Amino acid sequence: MRVPSGLCPCHRRLLSPRMASPPPPAPAAAAAHSVFVYGTLMAEEVVRVLLGRVPPSSPALLPNHQRFSIRGRVYPAILPVDGSKVHGKVWKGITDGELDVLDIFEDEEYAREAVGISLTDSADTMIAYAYIWGNVDDPDLYGEWDFDEWKKVHLKDYLTMTQDFKEELEQLESDT
Repeated sequence: MRVPSGLCPCHRRLLSPRMASPPPPAPAAAAAHSVFVYGTLMAEEVVRVLLGRVPPSSPALLPNHQRFSIRGRVYPAILPVDGSKVHGKVWKGITDGELDVLDIFEDEEYAREAVGISLTDSADTMIAYAYIWGNVDDPDLYGEWDFDEWKKVHLKDYLTMTQDFKEELEQLESDT
């Protein structure tokens, strides 16, 4: 299988021939999930490529976490940090199959965890999944990641990488 050269190293590794087959699609009556996002997945364009749709969303806040830039990468990480908060959004109505796609896309460097979030357009709180950076001592984490700056500088190339990732994933699924 040809692995696209435009993919970041973590996605190239995931789509290499050594990768186990992706999980099977979810049954039609799958449960709906909520996913808190704080980086590249806040861009509707990226989510549309990955999921084939733009699910409903709300602005949200994740308490006691901090968003970081990662040296050499265009996407961010979050880690638990008391007293900090991360502004993002929550995608709602995510199916099991869509959650599988997000798990593969987010790679092994992140752990999907259930977190408590607050919706910023209401007083509601809820539980949602979030992708937490796996290495709390990572020396490459620094500063604050800026979504608006990322969109201006990196969105176009990131969409190309995301499309390549999705095409390779669909090819793997059709081969199984």
